Amino acid sequence: MLYDKARIFVQGGGGGDGCRSFRREAHVPRGGPDGGDGGRGGDVVLVCDDSLRDLQSFKRRAHYKAQRAGHGEGALRHGADGDDLIVRVPPGTQVIDWEGTEYDLVAPGGRVVLARGGSGGRGNKRFATATRQAPRFAERGLEGEEGWVELQLKLLADVGLVGLPNAGKSSLLSRLTRAAPKVADYPFTTLEPVLGTLDSDDRQLVLADIPGLIEGASAGAGLGHDFLAHVERTRLLVHVLDLAPLDGSDPVANWETIEHELAAHDPRLASLPRLLALSKADLVPPDVASAAADGWRARLGANVPVLVTSSATRAGLDELAHELLVRVPVEAPAPAAQLAAAEELAEHRVFRPAADRGWRVDPVGKGAFRVSGAPVERLMARFDVDNDEALAHIEHRLHRMGVVRALEAAGFEAGDDVEIGGVVFELDPG
Repeated sequence: MLYDKARIFVQGGGGGDGCRSFRREAHVPRGGPDGGDGGRGGDVVLVCDDSLRDLQSFKRRAHYKAQRAGHGEGALRHGADGDDLIVRVPPGTQVIDWEGTEYDLVAPGGRVVLARGGSGGRGNKRFATATRQAPRFAERGLEGEEGWVELQLKLLADVGLVGLPNAGKSSLLSRLTRAAPKVADYPFTTLEPVLGTLDSDDRQLVLADIPGLIEGASAGAGLGHDFLAHVERTRLLVHVLDLAPLDGSDPVANWETIEHELAAHDPRLASLPRLLALSKADLVPPDVASAAADGWRARLGANVPVLVTSSATRAGLDELAHELLVRVPVEAPAPAAQLAAAEELAEHRVFRPAADRGWRVDPVGKGAFRVSGAPVERLMARFDVDNDEALAHIEHRLHRMGVVRALEAAGFEAGDDVEIGGVVFELDPG
């Protein structure tokens, strides 16, 4: 069974706490603070590994947490950084994180940092100044990023075989390649995409049998909603059309159904190059098959080759294989080609969003205020408010950030309660 979807929880490693320590050596007067910094937590990194074929490993394990960093120690010993957690996924995996950001891992060796580890806290040595020579507080390390991530595998195939159930796609794939899909005379025999390779003297093509396409597939009907995604990465489509449908349906209506569903799922699919393979020619008289082919050539024009095929007698299969090898480009376009089209990119250039600097002040009652926002919440997570020196440092930082000024504009008075990040404390900036 092909596992092409998974949902996992990732968590970066927590940062190590800074150390509060003082030198206590014999014959060393006024040794001073010597607390070391905590290390940085490990990241959760997704890596594209071409030895994998599907997402089956994620069915057995759903939670991935990177290593926590070491804490700082005395004598200015810094904590060790946490090791990154490498999570391997097959080529063609699309990743959507908890913020809705999408990543495509197509080329082997591609990497995506999903959850960054928390930064380490600074030891008390880092807070020593000319007027504060013996700080008795240190920073705590921050927790790493975490959240649920959606994984979806979109097969990397050169050619996609599409058509209604029981159109003959599986039989065609089994005769063109060494694949062995299940073949039977009832619809929905194939319940998952099947890959095969078409070999020639100097190259290979990967063919994919895309099952489950019926009317309404793009809106979730049948199995098509799950498998239409596998068509997206193909470079050429072979529309397999039954010359003699068992249910007596109209081949033209069947062709229009599939073409409509492909265009509704992704407009790009409507512009992909196509071949029309009229299948099961052994079930109709030769003159009927020839007349049908002429009619389809007149309907589709010269840009869409129309071939009459039979998997039972191998009629037309050599011509179909030749057309596939001719019409699929020898080299696939590089994934980064579109990125470098506008300008020459530097060899190494990394863009990361800046930390959120926004915060807001809200009155929550008489003599009570709430300050919310990532910067102030990170500040509170760093320090122990039960430590008087740490609390004084927090108040100093709030002054510099403009938070106290905003509180006073909202009616704050010295001694009122302030809540930041779920911690309530009495603020007396005077």
